[in-house]
Amino acid sequence: VIDSFQAVLCLLLQVAGIKGMFLANKKTDNQVKTYITYNRGRDWRLLQAPSKDLRGNNIHCVLPYCSLHLHLHVSANPYTSGNIASKDSAPGIIVTSGSIGAELTSTNVSVFITSDAGNTWRQIFDEEYAVLYLNQGGALVAIRHTPLPIRHLWLSFDEGRQWNKYSFTNSPLFVDGVLGEPGEETLIMTIFGHVSHRSEWQLVKIDFRSIFNRRCTEADYQTWHLHNQGEPCLMGVKRIYRKVKPTARCVMGKTYTVSMTSGPCDCTEADFECDYGYERRTDGKCTPAFWFHPSSMSRSCTTGMTFLNSTGYRKVVSNNCTAGVIAEYTARRQQCPIQAPKGLHLVTSEGTLTATLGTNVTFLVFLEEGDGARTSITLDFGDGHALTYSNVSSIEDGIKHVYKAVGIYRVTATGENSLGSESAVLYLHVTCQLEYIHLAAPFVAVKNKEVNLTAVLLPSQVGTVTYIWWIGNNTEPVITLEGSVACTFSREGINTVTVQVSAGNTILQDRKTIAVHEYFRSHLLAFSSNLDDYNPDVAEWRLDVSRVIKNSLIQATGVREDQLLVTILPGLPTAAEFFLLPDKQLTEGKPEKSAAHLDQLSEVLLSALNQNLVRFTLRPGVQVTVYAAHLSAAPLVDTSENHSGSAMLMLLSVVVVGLAVFVIYKFKRKIPGLNVYAQMQNEKEQEMISPARPTESTPDSQRDLVTSLEILDTEFNTRPIGNCSFRFSLLRFMLPPLVVVFHAVASTWLLHEAHPVFLILCFSEEQWVQST
Repeated sequence: VIDSFQAVLCLLLQVAGIKGMFLANKKTDNQVKTYITYNRGRDWRLLQAPSKDLRGNNIHCVLPYCSLHLHLHVSANPYTSGNIASKDSAPGIIVTSGSIGAELTSTNVSVFITSDAGNTWRQIFDEEYAVLYLNQGGALVAIRHTPLPIRHLWLSFDEGRQWNKYSFTNSPLFVDGVLGEPGEETLIMTIFGHVSHRSEWQLVKIDFRSIFNRRCTEADYQTWHLHNQGEPCLMGVKRIYRKVKPTARCVMGKTYTVSMTSGPCDCTEADFECDYGYERRTDGKCTPAFWFHPSSMSRSCTTGMTFLNSTGYRKVVSNNCTAGVIAEYTARRQQCPIQAPKGLHLVTSEGTLTATLGTNVTFLVFLEEGDGARTSITLDFGDGHALTYSNVSSIEDGIKHVYKAVGIYRVTATGENSLGSESAVLYLHVTCQLEYIHLAAPFVAVKNKEVNLTAVLLPSQVGTVTYIWWIGNNTEPVITLEGSVACTFSREGINTVTVQVSAGNTILQDRKTIAVHEYFRSHLLAFSSNLDDYNPDVAEWRLDVSRVIKNSLIQATGVREDQLLVTILPGLPTAAEFFLLPDKQLTEGKPEKSAAHLDQLSEVLLSALNQNLVRFTLRPGVQVTVYAAHLSAAPLVDTSENHSGSAMLMLLSVVVVGLAVFVIYKFKRKIPGLNVYAQMQNEKEQEMISPARPTESTPDSQRDLVTSLEILDTEFNTRPIGNCSFRFSLLRFMLPPLVVVFHAVASTWLLHEAHPVFLILCFSEEQWVQST
C-alpha cells in the first residue's frame, strides 16, 4: 500500500498519450465512484468491470449498480510508483489498482490493466503490485508491494496477459523502491532496499537487454483504432495508433515513435458542450441557467457594431470536427440592437458596504444590457455631490469619492438613454476609528432604584455602533443601538458593569463597579486650588488620589473603612464625592436606626471638613486641603428690592388677564359661539352702515361697545341656526369685565412703574377691540 505521505490523491487524472481522455473519482451520496471521459469532460460514464477474474471465474457486475473503481494515486516520490500508470509512448495501456463493486473501497484491492484505452479491463494480480514500463511499453515489469522481504519479479511481453517469474537476488530483500533508467526506451531498472532493518541500503541493478535479441522491424508492429465503445470519432477525429506485437521480443530503440494517422469527422452534438451561462438538462439539451440572461451582451457592444449571439453551445476545446452540425451550434454574429439600459449594478471595488472616513472609495458601475456608448451614468454619492458621465465605458476604472462626515449614505447610480433609464442603490456606511470609550456610571446606587449607564465615545461620531452591556451577574448581555441604558440592582453589594462597543472592525470596552446599598449618605468635596495643577484627568490618577483622600478622612474622623467610599469626579476643577454606608451589624432590619446612624456619621465628617482637619500631601511641598462643598440653589425669580410686593402681585394679575384676552382673541374663530357672533355682526353692520357715512354707527367708547354687544346678544340669543339655538350669555358677561379690568390694571401699573411687556399687551387688547 502506498504511504499517504508519499502519494497524492487525485480526483481528476489525465491519461497520457490520448488527448481529451480523463479519469475521475466523484463522491455522490457518500459513495466514491470512478468515471471516464473521452471528450474533455463533455460526457462521463462508469467503467465496465472485467467479465472474469484472475482465475477465469465469471464476475457478475451490472452497470450502473456495479462497476470498476480505481485508486487514482500518483507517486510524489520519484523512487516509488503510484497506484496508476500510463505513458505517452504506450497509448491505450493503463495499469492501476482498484476494486469492483458499488463504490471504491480500500479492501479487496486488485491490479487491473486496459490495452484499449479503458473500453475493456482485465485483472492481472489479486494483490497490489508496482508496475514499470520497459522498452517504451513493449514490456511490463511488476514487483509486489509487501512489508516482507522478496526475491522475485514478474515480466510480461503481451500487455499483461501472461507473466513470467524471475529472481533478481539470491537473498530476500526488503524492497524500498524501484527506479527505471531515464528515457522511455530504457531496458535497465534498479531495485533498492535492505536485507534487514539494521543493514544499509542494497542496490540491485537489472539489465533486460539480454532478453531482447534484435531490433524491431515494420513487421513487428500492428495498428489499433482508438474508440469509445465502438465510436471511432473522438474529439472530432479518427485516430489510428501502432504498437509492437505481443509475440515480438524486439527492441524498439530510440528512433521509435508512436506514429498515428487521423482523419476528420463530421461534427455532431457530442462535439459541443454547454456555453457559459447554460446548463445541460436531463434530455441532453443546453438551456440558460436561472441566473443567466441570454439577451445580455457585452458592455462594449454599441449601435452599428456586431456581437456573437450564443446558441447555448460551444465546441469542446481541442475538438477538430468539421462540417456536420457546426453551423447550427456555433454562435452567430448579429448587429448590436438599440435598447434601454437594463441590469445596472453598483458596487464598491472592495466588494464591501463600509468605508473609512477621509479615504478614497471606488465605485464600480456595470450594465448588463443596453448601448453602453450611448447610455449616460449619473452617480449621486448621497452627500450632496453627484457626477455624470457620458457613457459606461468611460468609468471602467471606477469612480472615486472621499466622504468628509460619518454616516450612512444612499448612493444612487442612474443609467439613461433615449429609450429609458435604470437605477441601482447602495447604502454605504462611512465610519472612523473608535479610539476611546468611557463608561459613565454612579459610584454608589440605591437598591431597587433605577440607575442610568452611559457610554461616552471618542470621537463621538464613529458611524454605526452596537453597544453590548454586561450588567451584574447576568449571563446574557443587553444589546442596544443607543449609548445609554437604565437598570436596577435588586441586591446589595458590589456589582460590575461592562460595556463593549463594536464599531466596524474595532471592539473596545470599559468596566465600572457600582456599590449597591439600601441607605447611604453622600456629600461633595472640594479641594484647595493647588490640586488642579497636578490633575492629569486620567482614571488611574483619580483612583490613586481617591484612596489617599479616604485614608485622610478615616484618620481625621475615625470612621470605619468599610463604611466610607470616596471617588474623584472627572474634569476640572477637581471635585470628589464621599459616600457613607450603614453599619450592618448595628442597623440590620432597622431603617430608622440606619438613617440616624448615617446622619450622625455625616455630621462628624462635615465637622472635620469645615474645621480644615482633612489634609494630605500630594508630593513633597504640596499640601492639599479637603473641604465640604457648599451648594446653594440658583434663584428662580428676581429677588432684588426694586419692586414691592404689591407690584409683584399686580404683575401676576396683569399677566393672567393678558393671557386670557390673548387666548380669546387668538382662538375666537374656533369657538362656535364666537364664530356665529362674528358672522351675525358682519351681517348687521351691512344693514346699519350707510354707504355715504360708514363710520357714524361705530361705537366710540367702551360703553357703546358693551351696549351694542348686549343688543346683538339679545337679537341672536334665540335665533335658530340649523337645528340648534346658540346663546351668548358667556360672551356678554365675560368680555366687558375683561376689558375694564385690563385697562384698570394696566393704568395702575403704568402709574407705578412702566414695563415694556404691558405696552405690548395693551396694544394687543386694543387691536382685539378694533377687530371685534
